[in-house]
Amino acid sequence: MINMPISQQQLDLWLADLNLIADISSCKATLLTWSAVDELSCLLYSDAVVENEIQAILTQLSGRKVINANSTTASPAFTADRYIKDHAAQNTTILDKRVSLSEPISQSPPLEVSQHCTFLSPSQLSTLVGKAELITDTQLHPAWCTCTPVGSVIFISLSWPSETNFGFLCFYHNDPQGIDGKTFQLAKLVGESIQRQLADILRQYNVAESLNRGTPNHIDVIDLQSFIDSFDEHIWMKNTDGIYTLCNRSVEQAWAKSRSEIIGRTDVELFGADAADIYLEGDRFAIESGTPIIVAECLEGAEPKQHLWLETLKLPTFNATGDFAGVIGMTRNISKHKAVEDQLTLATNVFKHSFEGVVVTDRHGNITDVNGAYFEITGYTREELLGQNSRILSSGRHDKTFFDTLWNTLLINGKWNGEIWNRRKNGAIFPQNISISTIYDEVGDIRYFVAVFADISAQKQNEAQLTHLAYFDPLTQLPNRMKFMMQLKQEVRRAKQLNLQLATVMIDVDLFKHINDSFGHSIGDEMLVELAKRLRSQVEQQDVLSRIGGDEFVVLITDINSGEEATLATNQLRQVFDQPFIVSTGDHLRLTASMGVSLYPNDGQDADTLLRNADAAMYCAKNDGRNNYAFYTESLTQLSLEHLKLQSALYGAIEQNALYLMYQPKLDLVTRKTVGFEALLRWHDPLLGLISPAVFIPIAEKVGLIHDIGLWVLETACRQGMRWLRDGKYFGRIAVNVAGQQLQRSSFVDDVKRVLAETGLPAKHLELEVTESVMMQNPEVAIRDLKRLGDLGIELSVDDFGTGYSSLNYLKKLPIHKLKIDQSFVRDIPFDTNNTAIAKAVIALGHALKLDIVAEGVETQEQADFLLQNHCDQAQGYLFSRPQLPQDLDKFLS
Repeated sequence: MINMPISQQQLDLWLADLNLIADISSCKATLLTWSAVDELSCLLYSDAVVENEIQAILTQLSGRKVINANSTTASPAFTADRYIKDHAAQNTTILDKRVSLSEPISQSPPLEVSQHCTFLSPSQLSTLVGKAELITDTQLHPAWCTCTPVGSVIFISLSWPSETNFGFLCFYHNDPQGIDGKTFQLAKLVGESIQRQLADILRQYNVAESLNRGTPNHIDVIDLQSFIDSFDEHIWMKNTDGIYTLCNRSVEQAWAKSRSEIIGRTDVELFGADAADIYLEGDRFAIESGTPIIVAECLEGAEPKQHLWLETLKLPTFNATGDFAGVIGMTRNISKHKAVEDQLTLATNVFKHSFEGVVVTDRHGNITDVNGAYFEITGYTREELLGQNSRILSSGRHDKTFFDTLWNTLLINGKWNGEIWNRRKNGAIFPQNISISTIYDEVGDIRYFVAVFADISAQKQNEAQLTHLAYFDPLTQLPNRMKFMMQLKQEVRRAKQLNLQLATVMIDVDLFKHINDSFGHSIGDEMLVELAKRLRSQVEQQDVLSRIGGDEFVVLITDINSGEEATLATNQLRQVFDQPFIVSTGDHLRLTASMGVSLYPNDGQDADTLLRNADAAMYCAKNDGRNNYAFYTESLTQLSLEHLKLQSALYGAIEQNALYLMYQPKLDLVTRKTVGFEALLRWHDPLLGLISPAVFIPIAEKVGLIHDIGLWVLETACRQGMRWLRDGKYFGRIAVNVAGQQLQRSSFVDDVKRVLAETGLPAKHLELEVTESVMMQNPEVAIRDLKRLGDLGIELSVDDFGTGYSSLNYLKKLPIHKLKIDQSFVRDIPFDTNNTAIAKAVIALGHALKLDIVAEGVETQEQADFLLQNHCDQAQGYLFSRPQLPQDLDKFLS
């Protein structure tokens, strides 16, 4: 296991979370972790846990026994290979360990000493636990009926980011049925929280270790290959897929293969499936333990001198960010006889059991032997092939030059590797990855040729599918940005050679977000697919149409002679927006687009410049009122008009009365009565038009205006509340969002007090919404200030709950009254199982903490019904009302 220091502060936070869930659910909780020798122990436990209960759980999970090789339970002929095969069905595993994990290699006991430790490995136990994370009655469970102190139990597996096992989160009750689904949802929240913190711990530890080690003196450092080549031991490395990426000269000599034959191959390809299973078993133990292990294989003969040994030190390796990178091994051949015997056994097993087809021919190419996989791949029987020339499989796709080169390389170098298209018995042509080797006799004459090949038909299909996914948009099937840039670069080179002109047309659909917000993303996708079809119909065969973003398309128009031709082509593209788009709901919707055009060579000499300048021209068209097109001018890029205009205009937005508030009602889900409004900031600049908060809020934060704007929003909302009260209109509470920079100011609480005093709005009519990520930046200060605000009578809400990370311990301490489920979790319920599970868990957690739950972004009746069935208290969204101006809200005011 990874031996990573965990601070006492972190342990205290985990313990607080365990105690919180235990108190809420009236159960007991413990955190079990794996030691360096794969033993479970208790790291933390809640207040009510009794020692004998923990001992009973550990005994239930991690019993083991030791069988000495010389005892009566193991016969002299007992081998590691045989043990694994005999016990595979019993989910047991084996390691022949000649030294313990804590011993240095130099202190190994004599070779004659060996032992077999049988126990459930961390991965096997995690698998068993995963099959039954929640057991409501242990007496009815065959594996738990003997664990009498525990009546019901929840087990959640925990692991490091490298997939090395960390341990288990255990919640249990002494009585059956004491644990239920609500507790399970809360437990999963704690488990996910610990997983994220384990990733942070590992990342911070690796960064610190890297800094402490310093930089090596490169004057004295030799390259890695030279370093490992100086060792007599066999040194190699595999990546996460089990493919060899490194080996030294000793490995090449011992395996009788060149480095090129080893690198890029797996154990199965090099040694056969049977041997590979043993090697991969050792790899798995090294990965699970997170520490170096010694794997010793022993094939015992009739006498001790005939014992054959091979010993390998294996250890997992990680990259600088702590992610698992592969397995490093150092192997010593203890016995030359074992090496010879292993090679013979390996050759036989490879030939008989390999998934690859193997064919042996004489020096004239006539087939003398084939393996079973060969029959399955080609469709021929053994009798049909023996004595036939290997040309029987020829597909006719390769010319004489290809085979002349193949045989010339084979005769000179003794081996050839590549791809060949051959023909099956049924006539189907298929691709092979084939390696052909020459076998010589004692005097150096060619005796046999051995070919090993794999049918890579599926691989070719997968490559084609991956290529399509990499280069084409999955929605419209148009080339994506990467593919378009490749084609644009190619056309630029061609245009340069032939002295041609090109036009790059950037197309951005105007205000497409309104379609998604009003009709939903599925309708938006329908319109994008139809738009792609219309645009494709307007471009020539040699032109390129691509979708490079959500509502952004780009067209490459080739072989033009003037700007007039580019104008004509652009006007043809604009015609696709003349007709309405008829969607599945029956609605007739219209779209417009802003287009920007850049020309080669005048507006750019390379692909990147052309695309960038077309984009700049498109934004110019958008600023001129949309539904238009513009050609690129160099001043657009140099001035960066958009950002500068926004930044400058924002400084005067308050004085010019360009900012205003809209209000979205919040309703009680049961009674459908209004319980409050959320104040939403809008900006309509006299020159720039309506600007989205998603655009100008980040700019306000960047230039330091967010505090002044936030106070204006608070004052304006409070004054509106007072107008409603004076008119006798009841509205519950007005909710105002608080930015992170506002809450971090030491004067924020005093500012709120001043606003309430100046406007006269009673505190009971004000609600402040703060995101969980803002509160967690400095939780102690947040708790202090929010308590002061709560003491005034202001209601406090946690906005966008679930999108950040909140310690449950801090969440319990916060003086909050509501949790708002973020609309990203509401959007796909009740059809998305992950979002429904999260929504249920948040509702259960909030109610356990005696908080009201508010769901935002409710757009459909199905979402509202699901939330109501799961006891969500309040909701807001387009299903009930869009954000509106104050004068339009009379029907929501009583």
